[in-house]
Amino acid sequence: MIAGVFLISAVMTVLGYWLFAGRLERKERAVAVHRVAGPAAPKAKTGASAPALIQMAGQMQGLMATRLLERLKIKEAVERQLETAALKWGAAGLAHRSVGLFLAGFVSITLPTHNSEPLMALAGGAVAAVAPFLYVRRAAAGRLRKFEEQFPDCLEFISRSMRAGHAFSVSLDLVHREFNDPLAGEFRRVFEEQNLGQPLEIVLRKLGQRMPSMDVQFFVSAVLMQKRTGGNLAELLDGLAELIRQRFKLRARVRAISAMGMMSGRVLAAIPAIVAALMLVVNRPYVRFFVDDPAGHQMLAGAIGLQLIGYLVIRKIVTIEV
Repeated sequence: MIAGVFLISAVMTVLGYWLFAGRLERKERAVAVHRVAGPAAPKAKTGASAPALIQMAGQMQGLMATRLLERLKIKEAVERQLETAALKWGAAGLAHRSVGLFLAGFVSITLPTHNSEPLMALAGGAVAAVAPFLYVRRAAAGRLRKFEEQFPDCLEFISRSMRAGHAFSVSLDLVHREFNDPLAGEFRRVFEEQNLGQPLEIVLRKLGQRMPSMDVQFFVSAVLMQKRTGGNLAELLDGLAELIRQRFKLRARVRAISAMGMMSGRVLAAIPAIVAALMLVVNRPYVRFFVDDPAGHQMLAGAIGLQLIGYLVIRKIVTIEV
C-alpha cells in the first residue's frame, strides 16, 4: 500500500514538473518570437521556415532547473566545470540527471524495505544524486591533467613556429593540427573564435576559464603582456615551457614523499570496515546490534561520519599543491 502511494506520488510529481516546464518553455518561446518578429506579428508560428533564432528559442530545455541553479548562484560554476570536462549536458541536464538518480536511489531502497527506513532511503537518494557531480568533477580533472601534460610541448611548438616566420594566429592553427585532444580541441576553438572576429584578449581569457590551470594563466598573461609592451614571445614561451617541466618534476617528488601519509590514511580508514567484516563472521549477534537497535544506528552513523572526517583531514594534510 505504502509503495503504491509512493509510486503514484512520484508519477504525479514528475508529470506536474513536465507540464509546468512545458508551459514555461512556451512562454519563453513566445517572448523570443515577439522580440524577433516585432509587435506586428506576436502570434507568429515557429515552423520549419522560421528564422534560426526562433527555432533555437523553441529548443530551450530545462528552464526550471536553469533558474534554480541561477538562484543558487552555481550555474556559472557548473557550466564552467562541464566545459572543462567537455560534456555537452548543460547545467540543466546535470540537474536533471541528479534528480533522476535521487529518485532512482530513493525508490531502490523504499520498495524493498516497504518504506520502513525513510532516512536510509533519503541517504541513498542523496548519495546517488551526488554521483553526476562527482563524475563531472573527475572527468574535468582528468581532462585538465592531460591538457597540462601536453602543454609544455605545445608552447615549444608555438615558439618554433614563430621562429620559422609564422604569425601567432597561424601557430595556433598549426597546434590543433599537430596535437591530440584535449589540447587540440581547445586550441582549435581559440583559433576559430579569433578567426571569427573576437579579440585575442577575450579568446585567451576564455581559454583560461575553460582550463583553470596556473600554466594556462601564465601563458595568457605572457601573450597579452607581449602584445601590449612588445618583446620576444618565442623566447618567453620557451622559458615558460621549461618552468612548467621543472614544476612537474617538483610535484612528482612531493607526491612521492607524501605517498606514505596518503597510504596511512587509507589503511586507517579501511581498518574499521575490515574489523566489522571479521566480527560479522566471528560474532554475528554483536554486529547485529548496529543494524537492529536504534541506538546502534546512531552509533554507526556517528562512527562513519567521524571516520570520513578523519580521512579527509589526513588527505588535506598530505596534499601539497606545487
